[in-house]
Amino acid sequence: MHWRWNSGRSVLGCLFLALQMLHAQSTQGRVASSAMEREFQAAMAAEDKGELDRAEILLGELHSKHPGIFAVDESLGLLYVAREQFAKALPLLEAAVREQPSSDVAHVNLGAAYYKLHRNPEALREFERAAKLNPGSATTQQALGQLWMEAQQPQRAAEAFAAALDQKPGDPDLLLNQAMALEAAGESSQAAAILGSLPRANESAAAQSLLGEIDEKAGAYQQAAQHFTRAVELDPSEANVWSLGVEFLRHWTFDAAIREFEAAAAKFPDSARMRLGLGAAYFGNGSYAKAVPVFAGLLEGDPANSLYAELLGLSCTAVMQEAKPRCSTLLSYAQAHPGDARASTYAAAALVDGAATEDRMALARKLLESALAADPKLAEAQFEMGMLKQNQADWAGSIANLEAAVALKPDYAQAHYRLALAYWRSGRKQEGQAEMELQKKYARQQQHDLDQRLRQITTFLVDVRN
Repeated sequence: MHWRWNSGRSVLGCLFLALQMLHAQSTQGRVASSAMEREFQAAMAAEDKGELDRAEILLGELHSKHPGIFAVDESLGLLYVAREQFAKALPLLEAAVREQPSSDVAHVNLGAAYYKLHRNPEALREFERAAKLNPGSATTQQALGQLWMEAQQPQRAAEAFAAALDQKPGDPDLLLNQAMALEAAGESSQAAAILGSLPRANESAAAQSLLGEIDEKAGAYQQAAQHFTRAVELDPSEANVWSLGVEFLRHWTFDAAIREFEAAAAKFPDSARMRLGLGAAYFGNGSYAKAVPVFAGLLEGDPANSLYAELLGLSCTAVMQEAKPRCSTLLSYAQAHPGDARASTYAAAALVDGAATEDRMALARKLLESALAADPKLAEAQFEMGMLKQNQADWAGSIANLEAAVALKPDYAQAHYRLALAYWRSGRKQEGQAEMELQKKYARQQQHDLDQRLRQITTFLVDVRN
């Protein structure tokens, strides 16, 4: 399960809550003299009135004249935080921690600044220190739990949330976060028990989504779909709609998946994963011609994405009768990425399947030569080179490529069939008959390969993050 915070309780939200609650505490330390105290109080009064420019000037002057004063450094640092000037805030908050290392408040504020600068290991270190200094702070424990989740340490996160719950028993947000952490740690039964005791769980989209994940892992697929559906009813967010669509894909309920992803792609036009889900649903439903423009659009938006190229290639080579205008996007990708053997093979196959002009066949050969240079053990590339040679009436020349294809992939039904034709054309009737028998034996392999790839795509989609 990918981590998704309960609405209104993100790491960032919790850290800012800590800053707001602790700012007043951190500025109550007295400064060295009455004159300095008056200047400091004037700065605090200006800040309280919203006169941040004046407050910054006054605190800056104090800091210059009297370095090393905790209240001044902390206050000026927090003023920069309020202005989202985190790089300027950091050295001041670091100085404040050195000046009062026993202040849990100072460690919390420094940790929050580190987090805003995407320095999560340092943020985690500071919140750990704050929690040791003041283990009874629910706010610190909650933020620590969320940071542990970002560090992919869900068991430690659950412990931090439990410590926060000791101070705020029954808090629904903390209970939900603890359940999420336990589920991520593999303690699904404990997570379910917490959710079962959660007040109004049926009215919480986050709780319903988590229950869906728990039921999915337990094999209760129908109940999982019901929970994901309820989550969307309560909160039709991009994340919740995604989870429901993926649930349908997981179990190959493609009609339902198509309905969800079509609506979602229209509602969230900037969401690449929604379009990816829609393309996968079309592909799984056998609607390859509909999948082509979806994957082509994704590849055009991200021209170096090898996954999009492979999905487009699979769709373009699966389409039989329909025109393939958007498959030109695959050709552009393959020409720009000659080291991507699969993409070059798919692009060549699309050319070979089309009108057999001299230019198209020359380009297909060039692509296949690139594919085989990049990966000589790619059975599909060997097969397509054999197909190209047969289309150009080089039946004898195709034999070596097709023999290589079936050696690399013994259950390759199409390759056995084409090799049988080549043997017959070359007068090797007995060998041709043997290959045709193998083709019959593996006749269902092409569909099996598509199904296997679809399973891989679906598994990938389950873990896709936006």
